[in-house]
Amino acid sequence: MTTRKAAKKAPKAKTKAKAKAKKPVRMKRMPKEWVEPFFAALSAADPEPKTELNYTNPYTLVVAVALSAQATDKGVNLATEKLFKLADTPEKMVALGEDRVRDMIKTIGLFRNKAKNAVALSQKLIDEFGSEVPQSREALESLPGVGRKTANVVLNVAFGEPTIAVDTHIFRVSNRTGLAPGKDPLAVELALEKVVPEKYKLHAHHWLILHGRYVCKARKPDCAKCDVYKYCLWPEKAPLTPEDI
Repeated sequence: MTTRKAAKKAPKAKTKAKAKAKKPVRMKRMPKEWVEPFFAALSAADPEPKTELNYTNPYTLVVAVALSAQATDKGVNLATEKLFKLADTPEKMVALGEDRVRDMIKTIGLFRNKAKNAVALSQKLIDEFGSEVPQSREALESLPGVGRKTANVVLNVAFGEPTIAVDTHIFRVSNRTGLAPGKDPLAVELALEKVVPEKYKLHAHHWLILHGRYVCKARKPDCAKCDVYKYCLWPEKAPLTPEDI
């Protein structure tokens, strides 16, 4: 006769078996000889990619990128259109004050903390950097609200350094295609630094982010419009029809 204890243990055994079956599939890495034509295709489609964030100088770029965390570029641009007309220098932002900044960016997610950081980073630029945006990752990361990703964007866009800031789009494209698989953004960034050919490094960040934003989208990738379809190793990519080829 089956005891109550034995009956209770049965579901646990099934749960373990189910968990084992759901082991993630390890993504294949793109062959080295594919990387050059992969970026050549992206370059041919968009030779001079640009950031979609609006800014007027390195300072407004730092603020805009910091505000863009967990927000869309379009949403940030709507908020900063008025903000940057009043505060396009650290001194003007500090004079504007946290309350007014908060009111002007309240349409952006996490606006309270972002307003606080915008004023604080402005004050730090005044106190420690002569109101100039520093040109080193370490110095940039010392600013309130500025992490590695923001620092890399500023170094790339404002100062022309071949840095790659890994956001959700770049993380997805790098893993999905097999270009630079990694478990976290830093792992992907370091992998990209190794595989991206030198002549493509300056624009690699923007090619990948724009590709992820408009083509290799999270929910439904538009494989038919993909310039690098034949180099993508994603097992779930949509098959092309004769009209797509």
